[in-house]
Amino acid sequence: MKGDEAEMGALYITGGQQRSYVETDEWRQYGRGLIVRVDSDSGEGSVCASYVSPPEVCPDTEPSISFKSGSLVGNRLYVCTSTEVLVYDVPSFEVVQYISLPAFNDLHHVRPRCSGTLLLANTGLDMVIEITPEGEVVREWNVLGREPWAHFSPHVDYRKVPTTKPHKAHPNHVFVIDGKVWVTRFNQRDAVCLNGDDGRHAIDDDRLAIDVQRPHDGSPHGDFVYFTTVDGHVVVVNAKTRQTEDIIDLNEPDGQGTALGWCRGLGLLTPTLAWIGFSRFRPTKFMENVSWIKSGFRRRRKPTHIALYDLARRERVREIELESLGLHTVFSVISGPEAAAEGGA
Repeated sequence: MKGDEAEMGALYITGGQQRSYVETDEWRQYGRGLIVRVDSDSGEGSVCASYVSPPEVCPDTEPSISFKSGSLVGNRLYVCTSTEVLVYDVPSFEVVQYISLPAFNDLHHVRPRCSGTLLLANTGLDMVIEITPEGEVVREWNVLGREPWAHFSPHVDYRKVPTTKPHKAHPNHVFVIDGKVWVTRFNQRDAVCLNGDDGRHAIDDDRLAIDVQRPHDGSPHGDFVYFTTVDGHVVVVNAKTRQTEDIIDLNEPDGQGTALGWCRGLGLLTPTLAWIGFSRFRPTKFMENVSWIKSGFRRRRKPTHIALYDLARRERVREIELESLGLHTVFSVISGPEAAAEGGA
């Protein structure tokens, strides 16, 4: 890969504001969803949207509220909380659409298709769901290739359930290649194609392996898909050959002794230039998910931030701290409008 120049501009970062610095369960940790706009040249930022979910669509006691991964298409920014989908007009940030369904639990990503439907990573139920803008369910996939409701009851309001962890797959991010729906699976360290309409198909026959660590984002660009892993790698996979083309270790510029943070959020500017998000490490009951931190939380931990990387040169170009804006966790870094029909969606 060769380094490219790209026009800088506004970045939209979705995430959450920490409720307290006192150690608590992660499903109670964040009290407010935030979307911030950052000027990538000056580093100056401002809050575009600050949001608290209404009590009827979240657990009754200290629900964790944050904006998860979103998608910007034209002047519409699609974002989700754990139990809701909101569509904002940009740049006014007026809510123009709102959806919340009882099946929503720990949503992690929303993206529209060119058909007008929305694809959701319904992480808490190990599902991907396709819905209409009116909230009608079009299709459901269990990401392990089983019946969509094999392990859960369709009669429960899962918006009121604080957590369904541990998850069997923990699907994170949905993307489309040549009209086919794909999703990253955190626990299986891969991305799989969801071909069947009924969710009962051998999805492991068509997968992209991400062996280096657990993945989060999956972003197609040309013939390649760029994945972030939570320990700070970018893995580039050829979508046609299914082979890994490159692995970039984002920890190298800092060396050992510094914990960049939970790596999540990929704003790809060019094939070799990307903004990437890092959330300050937080205590978790599921320590196997952060087992690469050899000395636990004793390493020097960077604050929540985004950084611009030249992937070809393995260099960090720029870094912008976010906690001064009240943002303590990052889910997506959105660098510009995406084409709604990208990948034949």
